[in-house]
Amino acid sequence: MLTLGIETSCDETAVAIYDSGKGIVGESVFSQIDMHAEYGGVVPELASRDHCLKIISVLEEALGKGKIEDIDQIAYTSGPGLLGALLVGESFAHGLAAGLGVPTIPVHHLEAHLMAPALDFDDINFPFISLLVSGGHSLIIDVKGLGEYSILGESQDDAVGEAFDKVGKLLKLPYPGGPHIERIAKEGNPKKFNYPRPMINKNNLDLSFSGLKTAVLYSIRDLDNLDEHIPDIAASFQRAAIDVLVSKIKKSMLQTSRDTLILAGGVAANGLLRKEMSNLENEMGIKVRYPAMKHCTDNAAMIAYLGSLKTPNLSNQGQSCARPRWPLNEV
Repeated sequence: MLTLGIETSCDETAVAIYDSGKGIVGESVFSQIDMHAEYGGVVPELASRDHCLKIISVLEEALGKGKIEDIDQIAYTSGPGLLGALLVGESFAHGLAAGLGVPTIPVHHLEAHLMAPALDFDDINFPFISLLVSGGHSLIIDVKGLGEYSILGESQDDAVGEAFDKVGKLLKLPYPGGPHIERIAKEGNPKKFNYPRPMINKNNLDLSFSGLKTAVLYSIRDLDNLDEHIPDIAASFQRAAIDVLVSKIKKSMLQTSRDTLILAGGVAANGLLRKEMSNLENEMGIKVRYPAMKHCTDNAAMIAYLGSLKTPNLSNQGQSCARPRWPLNEV
């Protein structure tokens, strides 16, 4: 069975083909980061237009020497995300499916992130705890089975990836700020600034990063020369944010007695986070799995894979299922 996956939820135009017997056999991603960097964030209208311009060439690159006629079904991201961007991918999926005479499968973007590590590891079994961290979400999820998700904790304000980007902007770093903070933090002292660890001592598993971001803002205002302090600020901020994540994950593993932790989302690419979770793996005797770097950020491989696990609903073919807001527990 060949499943074509399409991802256009935000600023990546992506297509992948998943073979049920061989795994991913074709994959292509076009990132709009350079276009949006000028504005310091994603501009929804520009994102939608660029998806329209790039999606056919991205499909052709993913197919390679394969034949589009061999596709058995098409999975596409139907939410959550930017509505205009979602509609581009959905319309393309419906049109292509009608021409090929194959069914479509709408896929929840976050659910696909949860399953992304399974593309690279064959030892992942339910149940497990997932830390889903990105620019739009910070969630601790008890994954009991496919479609069985219980949110144990979530950010009460900024997502951790959003906080990284906002702090990056305060430090006058290019967009997106996360990778630049991680790079510059390697040159800094993580103990130079004593930033708060919001909610780290709370018994619940909820998260908060707005206060940490504000603390960075106030510390910058007190400096005469920002440039010479940027590495130390970056290192101290990153250390504080990841200390919170590690603490909450440790609590979640103890509370649920789960023995497997899955990292997912764009922030899962952060090297310090991976290092600390590996340390937690050794300390607690648990199994920790991460997606490949290319599958941390938005991609179509995870969409195609999740689509391959689902059965098409033949009653909603051709109907719009796009949902800019779509809670994971409503899958």
